Amino acid sequence: MEFTIDTASHVINFLAALLLLTSFAMLAQRKIYGLIHLFVWQGIFLAANTAFVGFMADKSHLFISAILTVGLKVFLLPYIFYKLIHLLDIRKEVENVVNISTLMFIGIGLVIFSYYLTSPVRELSTLMTRPTLAIALASVLIGLLMIITRKNAVTQVIGFLAMENGLFFAATSATYGMPLVVELGVALDILIAALIFGIFFFHINTTFDSLSVDQMARLKEDEPDE
Repeated sequence: MEFTIDTASHVINFLAALLLLTSFAMLAQRKIYGLIHLFVWQGIFLAANTAFVGFMADKSHLFISAILTVGLKVFLLPYIFYKLIHLLDIRKEVENVVNISTLMFIGIGLVIFSYYLTSPVRELSTLMTRPTLAIALASVLIGLLMIITRKNAVTQVIGFLAMENGLFFAATSATYGMPLVVELGVALDILIAALIFGIFFFHINTTFDSLSVDQMARLKEDEPDE
């Protein structure tokens, strides 16, 4: 099947819109299992976009990146999170610093800001992925917003991974992806980080009997001065 540049651009824009939609859904999600499911869908859309761009731009390393994304972010990392949640007996409710409505308005503001900030780059770029650069930046900022507004350490890590998805998507949008050796290194770093986070979560939960950032901060404030 042959695609014209316009048709390919429409497909890429559609996948980018789905990725941004999952970012907003993760921002509004109240259940931790639902948050993991949305992270899986975001990984699927990211992998599909990467593979399609690789097909259209004839960049074979992007196919390897898509396979790594599926293996790491669709299967392995969600499995690790499920095991952690079961092991640590984490509450299923996702706690936020601010309410969902406020988060949605902030997220919309970040999207508008991203389109404004990337408009000069999009005008100069000749790549078929240039319209999605603003969505990639918005995904990064929404992931950062998730980290800032979540109270639970596990959900903050999921926000960090969502932000990394946005960075990966930005690399694909701006330059058709990073060199393969860099992508392999990043994938390995993310896997190692997830395992280290799991160990830290276990020890923190054992010590403080909670993974709530607020509760750990209060315990630190209650420590007697020496």
